[in-house]
Amino acid sequence: MLHAEPVGPTSLDGKIAYPAVRRTDFTETLHGVTVADPYRWLEGQESEEIEEFIKAQNKIAHDFENRFEAKGKFQERLTELYNYERSSAPHRRGDHYYFFRNTGLQPQSILYQQDTIGSEARVFLDPNTFSTDGSACLATQQFSHSGKIYGYSISKIGADWASIYFMDSQGNKLDDKLEWLMFTPLAFTHDDKGVFYDSYGVASDLKKEGRDFSKLDGKNVCYHKMGTAQSEDIVVYSPSEPQYSPQSMISDDGRYMIINVVRSTDPMCKLYLIDLEAYGYNIVKDMEIIKVVDEFAFQYSYLTNEGTVFYFQTNRDAPLYKIVKYDLTKPEQGFTDVVPQAKEVLSCSTVIDNDKLIVQYIQDVKSVIRIHDLHTGEYRSQVPLPIGNVAGIAGEKNDKEFFLQFMSFLSPGTIYRYSFKPEDEGNRLSIFRQAKVKNFDSDDFVTKQVFYESKDGTKVPMFISHKKDLVLDGNNPAYIHGYGGFSMSILAAYTPSLIVFMRNLGGVVAYTNIRGGGEYGEEWHRAGALLNKQNCFDDFYYGARYLIKEKYSSAPRIAANGASNGGLLCAAAINQAPELFGCVVADVGSADMLRFHKFTIGHNWQAEYGYPEESKEDFMNLLSYSPVHNVHRKHPYPAVALFTSSHDDRVPPMNSYKFVAELQHTAGPLTSNPIVAHIETNTGHGAGKAITKRITETTDKFAFIAYTIGAKWTD
Repeated sequence: MLHAEPVGPTSLDGKIAYPAVRRTDFTETLHGVTVADPYRWLEGQESEEIEEFIKAQNKIAHDFENRFEAKGKFQERLTELYNYERSSAPHRRGDHYYFFRNTGLQPQSILYQQDTIGSEARVFLDPNTFSTDGSACLATQQFSHSGKIYGYSISKIGADWASIYFMDSQGNKLDDKLEWLMFTPLAFTHDDKGVFYDSYGVASDLKKEGRDFSKLDGKNVCYHKMGTAQSEDIVVYSPSEPQYSPQSMISDDGRYMIINVVRSTDPMCKLYLIDLEAYGYNIVKDMEIIKVVDEFAFQYSYLTNEGTVFYFQTNRDAPLYKIVKYDLTKPEQGFTDVVPQAKEVLSCSTVIDNDKLIVQYIQDVKSVIRIHDLHTGEYRSQVPLPIGNVAGIAGEKNDKEFFLQFMSFLSPGTIYRYSFKPEDEGNRLSIFRQAKVKNFDSDDFVTKQVFYESKDGTKVPMFISHKKDLVLDGNNPAYIHGYGGFSMSILAAYTPSLIVFMRNLGGVVAYTNIRGGGEYGEEWHRAGALLNKQNCFDDFYYGARYLIKEKYSSAPRIAANGASNGGLLCAAAINQAPELFGCVVADVGSADMLRFHKFTIGHNWQAEYGYPEESKEDFMNLLSYSPVHNVHRKHPYPAVALFTSSHDDRVPPMNSYKFVAELQHTAGPLTSNPIVAHIETNTGHGAGKAITKRITETTDKFAFIAYTIGAKWTD
């Protein structure tokens, strides 16, 4: 029988009374192991009981967030640091240049159009008109090759589901509309007659609102002929297995469609081509597929092609990645190296000025840009940049210049222009635009990189930032951040909330580059995936231990934070190393690692985390660290805040719901530290949040952190 628990748990000193949450005797057996799941009912899509749960959890979360006496000052200062004009690097599309600009506190950045780089800019598309409260944002966007058509998707309340609309280059809206799409690129044919896109099919009503978390598969490549209804669109390619996901694009010359077929988040894909010219560019069903690679072994990212010779960025026999070429007319030659694997990780590359290969490397978590000859691979030069992170490279193959979006922990952003024009010989690199923040001087702070030893002796990099006059007495508030997954590299970025934390709360900020990320290539990633996942957690804990050992801080004054996969990291830390932290904040993280694969796109993550149903070894490994299943009473827990959203269709909120309920029930009675869940009800996984919403939510988070680790405000 299912039974309700009549009262909520209270701490031994009686200070915290948590909301009563119904607890059942539901169990499930897998691989001969019976696992309790007393809060399975919280996986429900929508019910009055879940709504009451959300209200009750938010009430106690807001109570503790509001106990920080300087919360208003924090929000005021944070707003000031967000209030600066910032722009993206300009992109040329057809006869115009385009860039995004935000004057400071606009909910969403606006897309501008200009005729030349130096001419007056005019508004092309204002996403602030999508909604009255800034909750709708621009998601996918793409111009056609000619620049005459612009396709863009609108995501509402942060949901991954979106609708796609179209405009011409004069700003006139077209009648075409594509609905219920998720994670789709747009690939226009060069004659502007149509566009390829990826589709899961028509979504349910709840999916449209971001409230249906059922498993997603069956993604196809579709073709939409401009001027027709979506109902007339045709399926051009369907994968052989429903869990496979195709991703399509059009080659630079417009002749070929490139299809990468992936089956998970692993960096490997099948590589297919369709010769559109062979069909007279008349798009039909069941077009012949050229199978360049028909196995899942390596990743291939298209760069360009010259006729039948294609260039790819790949990890084929190169865990740090390299550039290769492949001739369709000589398949027996296979892939040949153009730029061989270097000592550093090749993170991205593009072609400019027809034969210049711009290659970005990550060297000890810092960006390095090198220029090579496309045809010979010969090294030509290195772009002389300061230490930091190149967040984006903007430019087209036939452009004679490109733009670099550069930032660091203490720089809000500089856009550099690099020119291959003859008149710029001797002055190729110049500052195009530089963001400036009022009442912020980066010289007041210092950032340094350290390498500490993890549990198994592995050297792990970490960036530490703080005010220059900081005294290392072991008593400073500290914030440590981590991610460690999916081969994602955590690079330097200007973050206003952390500036406030350092400047006004006297804090130390530490960014760890733990295993599981891509900072040192695929081997670094693999060392923190699947059965090696514990390495990620250990790396993170030893980063905290370094801060304690070197007297930057002490355990009760350290706050840990991470989002998404980093939310899982922090959720695991709550159970595995509660003695190392005074506060742990886990944002939109997976917490039930036995069921992550059953919702939305979670099945794609099994290559990263494991296959709990297919493999007992994976199941036991996941069970060993799954946050929901490892809550204990061995050691008092630190303060805990789980941030999530009721409309998160990437990492569904039931992960945080079930985890906070278990924490409050099992660990809550042993500590006077608060254990809360902050549940947003009008946002998704995090992308596209309005600036004002971001400021409010971030203030809530840091108010909780400051209150629980005893950080004091100074003006």
